[in-house]
Amino acid sequence: MFTGIVEELGIVRALRLLPESGQLTLEGKKVLNGTQIGDSIAINGVCLTVIRQSDREFTVDVMAETLAKTNLIELKSGNHVNLERALQLQTRLGGHLVSGHVDGVGSIRRITPWGIAQVYEILAPPTLLSYMLPKGSIAIDGISLTVIDVEADYFTVSLIPHTFKETTLGLKGIGASVNLETDLIGKYVARFMGLNTIDKGKQDLSLDFLSEHGFV
Repeated sequence: MFTGIVEELGIVRALRLLPESGQLTLEGKKVLNGTQIGDSIAINGVCLTVIRQSDREFTVDVMAETLAKTNLIELKSGNHVNLERALQLQTRLGGHLVSGHVDGVGSIRRITPWGIAQVYEILAPPTLLSYMLPKGSIAIDGISLTVIDVEADYFTVSLIPHTFKETTLGLKGIGASVNLETDLIGKYVARFMGLNTIDKGKQDLSLDFLSEHGFV
């Protein structure tokens, strides 16, 4: 479990792709402090297990399912990635509960300056948009952000200068892909309420529905 508060930008040192899997070797410093073989690290929002490590680098295995459902397959040597160690019980929950299990991939539609902030429009599949609400939480490449608005085929978020500078979103342009994980609690609420899950195509979860049933 993670918080979506990126600890540092890592650097891809090697990506080895096999027929149905892969291995990533990354450079990082802060996230290796206290990390052991078998620990989890979120890489662009994807929870992966450390299988080898040195003072400044670590290696993770990437399964076929992960390559198919995330943008990790697009990484190249030298690319920057968002890194976060798994949540500890004594850690401040500065973002929101993030599982590191990516729901799907979106793409950057537009970036617009607004005061000190940068507003991002992110294209996303309808099945993911149905789990988003204005002022709700979303993890984009592992970054915990607040949804501004949800439209028919995209949603918007706003980045303060710190987030723009210290995460990969500040390095990405129009058309770049991003990993998306919708709010964990919202998905469980939808399941318990008998609504459609992300694997289905309908959009039954809405702000009006949640208000009617006392959730907001």
